Amino acid sequence: MNALTNNRSFAAATLFALLASTSLAHAQTVNVGTVQTSATGSDYGTGTTPDSAPYNAPTKAPLSAKQPTSVISQQYIQNNVPASGNYDTAVVISPSIMATAPNGPGLMETQNMTMRGFADGQYNVTFDGIPWGDSNDFTHHTTSYFMAHDLGPATVDRGPGTASTIGTATFGGTIAITSKDPLSQMTLTPYGTVGSFNTFGAGVELDTGNISKFGDTTAFIDAEQLRSDGYLTNAGLKRSNVMVKLQRPVGDNTVLTLTSMYNSLHQNFSIGATAAEIAAHGPNWGASSDPTSQDYSGYNYDRITNDFEYLGSKSILGDGWSIDNKLYTYGYYHHGFNGLDANGNNTATGTPNGTLYGANNVPGQAMWMKYRSVGDLLRVSKAISIGDIDAGMWYDHQTNSRLQYEADMTLNVAPQAINTLANGNASAVDRLMNDTLDSAQPYIQANLNILPGLTLTPGVKYASFTRHIDATVDQKTLAPLTYSKTWSSVLPSVELHYSIAPQWAAYAQVAEGFLAPNLNTFYTTAPQGSANLNPEQTWNYQIGTSYQTKWASLSADAYYIDFSNMINSRKIAGVGYFFNSGGAIYEGVEAEATINVGHGFNVYANGSLNSAKSTVDHTWMPETPAETAAFGVIYNHDKWYASLIDKWVGHRYGDVGNTMPLDPYSNLGLHVAYTLTGINDSLPPIEIKVGVDNLADSRGIIDLAGYTADATNPGSNVQYPNGVPLYWTQAGRSVMVSLSAPIS
Repeated sequence: MNALTNNRSFAAATLFALLASTSLAHAQTVNVGTVQTSATGSDYGTGTTPDSAPYNAPTKAPLSAKQPTSVISQQYIQNNVPASGNYDTAVVISPSIMATAPNGPGLMETQNMTMRGFADGQYNVTFDGIPWGDSNDFTHHTTSYFMAHDLGPATVDRGPGTASTIGTATFGGTIAITSKDPLSQMTLTPYGTVGSFNTFGAGVELDTGNISKFGDTTAFIDAEQLRSDGYLTNAGLKRSNVMVKLQRPVGDNTVLTLTSMYNSLHQNFSIGATAAEIAAHGPNWGASSDPTSQDYSGYNYDRITNDFEYLGSKSILGDGWSIDNKLYTYGYYHHGFNGLDANGNNTATGTPNGTLYGANNVPGQAMWMKYRSVGDLLRVSKAISIGDIDAGMWYDHQTNSRLQYEADMTLNVAPQAINTLANGNASAVDRLMNDTLDSAQPYIQANLNILPGLTLTPGVKYASFTRHIDATVDQKTLAPLTYSKTWSSVLPSVELHYSIAPQWAAYAQVAEGFLAPNLNTFYTTAPQGSANLNPEQTWNYQIGTSYQTKWASLSADAYYIDFSNMINSRKIAGVGYFFNSGGAIYEGVEAEATINVGHGFNVYANGSLNSAKSTVDHTWMPETPAETAAFGVIYNHDKWYASLIDKWVGHRYGDVGNTMPLDPYSNLGLHVAYTLTGINDSLPPIEIKVGVDNLADSRGIIDLAGYTADATNPGSNVQYPNGVPLYWTQAGRSVMVSLSAPIS
């Protein structure tokens, strides 16, 4: 049953298998051009390129884009994202993106991150082109996997992409994270961070440079540690991460890439605070220090380890053929503990203390979730006289084991048999289940140059998802269940791209989207009758344009999305519940611009007007800002880099039915970097970075975290929550100072 229990052994064995398969000479991207290792590394640092607007733009839309796209440069990430940050910290600058970081940047998993109102799990996230995430609900853990120091450029595609865009939830868009490349010169780089909330980080990166004895191999290994108390009370984090990347050319036409990452995390967490707690204890109330309370920090914590490995190859085969392949595996191993109704037992309707072992003992739960994905992504391209033909296949197999049991936290998580199983036996177990998800997506598309400057890209993708569950104790029903279901759909797409001039392009797109139901649809004695069993489906319509010169980077777009079978969710006592809201229409406009005003200064702005409303009652979909905006100034010249940028999020509702209204808020960030040289010939250059997040020190309520349980009326918890609302507040001002000293 438990082939997942030893993740390190499995990862090591899989990595060995990947290394043994290096005879597969395939390609990383479809049109690879001249195959070479792009060892750029910190070429994106301060003062290394001309002060052109496209270079200094925090986000920009490439002229080749076929849908609304924002590329976040590696330069922006290195200079504006603190060492504690993650990919969400980087991409939140983009139009139509909202992400809540109540514990400070990167110091807990991001909350309620949305794109155009689509929640996490309704959009795609990839790492070096590989889709990843939890198979049960397609969501992502931002404090696991990849740290900011190892990131290259990131891309936010706010649309379903072409037929070649693969993943579980592409209709909501794709956040494409990339790993940075090794440096071309041998370099040892120690670095460290100190900052607010008792935050400390340290690491060292070793780049091998070009090793001619091993076929011009380049590689880096980066190891770092981070710890912080966090902005919220008793919500600390300890994290360790190791990242390895190796690139080796094989002949003149093939490059192999091997990447491996291991992450270890211990975090105390909060599920939000009631308005009464915020008023009594302050806006940073997270968890208590009282061991008689269900929100005691010693009862609410996670221990998580995970890894990610892939072997990629890219080749030009001649006669117009190119091929790429990535063979990969990743795993996630989560042990979690929580009070039964954290914060709720302090309210009139919350769950009181009391267990089988004592009337005043604290009830809680313990759980583990262990999953591993193994998959392959193959892409092939053939140049033809009027363009090229692309074809490929993505396959992923994820196995997932889940256990949860009721416990007495006062007695060191002693199991308490308060459940009555379907067979009549008493048990502490809430769920004991194994499930799998098999995803397959073959595709084919053509890029046809039908007129000078005009490219037509028709394509079709076949998406298939098969869920299988084998539960001894199924969640919610407490009964055994063995069941399988396959969802599939043929998804067409058509894109037009027109190069109006060398600096100006426009595009139009129509595409169908599809998302298989979450695993929660199997939490019933008769899953075949579930109202949520139908997949979510969309038709996406988008138009846009982009313009770039040395002095300006401009783009704008408009979108209309017809969404059927919309699945919404809410959290009650920290547990997610899903329900069908019918259809919805998403529509809006987005724009972004960077203008080079000279002397190293650039002015930046982006904005969006968004709408997402139910076709049933015309109320807003939750967590959809009516507007977003960002604006500021960037300076980059010689040894200096500085930015002052404000991200603003407009009015929205935290729940369905236009309930739980939330006020607009903004986050003003100041970041300054300077490279200190010439102190002594024997000393390396020292890069100094100072970042201030939430410069205005705003601390108001900015998001709905969920609800407490309603012990007085438990039957109403899912569709009509009567518990007390829980909120997130904006993390107060934080200052982070970082130093690094690359030694070549």
